[in-house]
Amino acid sequence: MPLDRPAASLPPIVLRVVPEVERVLTADALAFVAALQARFGQRLNALMVGRGRRQERIDRGALPDYLPETTDIRRGIWEAAPVPDVLLDRRVEITGPVERKMMINALNSGANVFMADFEDATAPTFANIIAGHANMLDHRDGTLEHTDAKTGKSYRVAPDPALLIMRPRGLHLHEANVLIGGQPVSAALFDFGLNVFHCGRALAATGRGPFYYLPKLESHDEARFWNDVFLFAQDEVGLARGTIKATVLIETLPAAFEMDEIVWQLRDHIAGLNCGRWDYIFSYIKTLRNHPAHVLPDRAAVTMERAFLATYAARLVKVCHRRGIHAMGGMSAAIPVKGDPAANEAALARVRADKLREAGMGHDGTWVAHPDLVPVARAVFDAEMPGINQIRRQRQEWRIEPAMLLRPHEGSVTESGVRTNLSVAIEYLAQWLSGRGAVPIDNMMEDAATAEISRAQLWQWRRHGVAVRLEGGGERRMSAEWLGELVQQEIQRLLERLGPTGFHRGHYASATRIVHEAVTAEVLPDFITLPAYDVLNALD
Repeated sequence: MPLDRPAASLPPIVLRVVPEVERVLTADALAFVAALQARFGQRLNALMVGRGRRQERIDRGALPDYLPETTDIRRGIWEAAPVPDVLLDRRVEITGPVERKMMINALNSGANVFMADFEDATAPTFANIIAGHANMLDHRDGTLEHTDAKTGKSYRVAPDPALLIMRPRGLHLHEANVLIGGQPVSAALFDFGLNVFHCGRALAATGRGPFYYLPKLESHDEARFWNDVFLFAQDEVGLARGTIKATVLIETLPAAFEMDEIVWQLRDHIAGLNCGRWDYIFSYIKTLRNHPAHVLPDRAAVTMERAFLATYAARLVKVCHRRGIHAMGGMSAAIPVKGDPAANEAALARVRADKLREAGMGHDGTWVAHPDLVPVARAVFDAEMPGINQIRRQRQEWRIEPAMLLRPHEGSVTESGVRTNLSVAIEYLAQWLSGRGAVPIDNMMEDAATAEISRAQLWQWRRHGVAVRLEGGGERRMSAEWLGELVQQEIQRLLERLGPTGFHRGHYASATRIVHEAVTAEVLPDFITLPAYDVLNALD
């Protein structure tokens, strides 16, 4: 039924017609998105300004620290509201894009939860975004199915599928194809608003939602923002307050210092925190970009069991269990390797070790990126976690000082690491511009977060002129000139592999330009997907 809306709401203008757009962007759904934008748009803009000002202080020499004004919250004895029974056992969660066949495979994977990802695993062409929301409607109605045009194979959701949790795009992004008052609507409010409007009541009626993952929060002020969005949406849609449950990805360095405060702001709506490790590494580099003492070695040496990453994971478990919510583990990037049994077993062994570390630390569940990894992760958590979770396994003996959350990994920067970062950043971005958000590269699942690490490390190494160990022996200081040479060599390698036609049709020219500009910029760009989105939208 129509909803009461603020007088400030303006009718949205949809700039592009794509399949399913009329079914998804109904007049009432668009009016609800407009109401969200009218009520929260200016506040969101202020939060983004706040991010910039905090970064300026860190660039000038300050370091992240616990907030003195919220000491009482950190030291207080309190717990978040209980989560629904359906969310108590989350030992294995599979994540992936909102492409139809992949959604069905994920729902049928045997995982407890499927995170349908509108963010890092989905290239945000308007066609992809609208198709993803149409798939959500079909999931709501029990009609999500697919027939492969090439093979004729049919895919349908099996009985007792994984519980679906939706991840909207981040607060820093916009949806360029929907304008309100001449300005693009917030992508986060667009994705969340469409989902809760179309699916919220139906999911609540079955007790299976609506549930969300919240990406890239940097502060408890941003958590308060989302809490207020939830309160408004529940009142407007007709849901009891507290029906929405959210899991917050702790994937930025500033947020690691405000975990208790984030839980406090969302205490009636929060179900857990998650170790979003890849974005977290990227955020560590971005936040401490001007601090030479915090330069990181090759990406392969930045592992979870050491330095700032181990401390961050430990703090997340400690905070979550003290507050009575789930501490979710993160994603191992290794994926199954077809046609090479030895390489495949090595990949599975890396995943097992990663999940064993998480279960032993006290995590209540973990992420995988491929259906074949569900039984691997489940076997570890079934053996190490006989109950439905480990929330009552307290870790209050762990004392975590701010300096421990900032301690960099030790190791070398190598020519191989430099070349790998450049290759991954360009290859992933070319695939992203072609409409693919989750891309297997060299037996690793890469998404926007891992591509961000690759280009941010290249910028950091150039910015601080690090000494790079050369493959033939000796060292060379990283510089813009050398990066230019390496980019040319990478272009030549791609041309030899793809040919000129494949290079240009595959958007490698645009990807190479965007990466090169990002790694040689005077100031590290916040997100490489922002300039890339302008190109993507022009191509869509």
